Amino acid sequence: MSKKPFEPDKAYENSDFLKSPGARPVRLLSEYLEPMLRFEELNVRDTILVFGSARILPRDIAEAELAAAKKSGEEVAAAERALDMSRYYEDARELAFRLTEWSKQLQDGSGRRFVICTGGGPGIMEAANRGASEARGDNMGLGISLPMEQSNNPYITRRLSMQFHYFFMRKFWFLYLAKAVVIMPGGFGTLDELFESLTLVQTRKVRKHLPIVLYGTEFWDSVINLEAMVNYGTISAVDLELIHHSDSVDDAFDHITSELTRFAVDLPGMGL
Repeated sequence: MSKKPFEPDKAYENSDFLKSPGARPVRLLSEYLEPMLRFEELNVRDTILVFGSARILPRDIAEAELAAAKKSGEEVAAAERALDMSRYYEDARELAFRLTEWSKQLQDGSGRRFVICTGGGPGIMEAANRGASEARGDNMGLGISLPMEQSNNPYITRRLSMQFHYFFMRKFWFLYLAKAVVIMPGGFGTLDELFESLTLVQTRKVRKHLPIVLYGTEFWDSVINLEAMVNYGTISAVDLELIHHSDSVDDAFDHITSELTRFAVDLPGMGL
């Protein structure tokens, strides 16, 4: 009785291999090539990055949680703080809405310009994607697989909603396409994104003009002291000029659109 022929898996269909340490270069290359092909397919030329905390709530939810806290008598102070911080959610939402409306006026068939891009999660990220969606604009979310995080928020344009395994590949795509960066209040991840952006601009690894808006003076002045770094001689005073401090949607919008009009509108997209 003849045996049935054995049909081994092709290497690119072998999930055990693809998840193995030996296939790490293949996975890395996939997180470079697959997003690149999507951007080319959808003609996305450049982005405006919005970073910030995943923990900041929309105002209506914060108000409801405060009402519940007062009723129960528990965690009232935390709920009051969450309501105060919710202003940054609403500001990120409005800013993304206005920037998307502005960017849509520039789309002349040469590509999607200055698309709002976030880390894809809740909080400030959701707010920016939501604002862009409410302006009926395409927007991006470059998520990261983490054990404690939920999936990408529902406001991201479906074909521009992505999930990364490697932080550094996600960071590459953040900054490779970016023509402006908005940093809302946030935690360790936001600080990481702020200082990576500043480092790449300071060291000229990012050669393009990249305006960086630090939004929320009260928050940031209590969290970081960049002037102290100047006083200790670890950065130069001129390095502080890499940041534009803002406390209003009007000011942030005017600064970003002015900088993009001056330095980026007539230039091709992509490229550090």
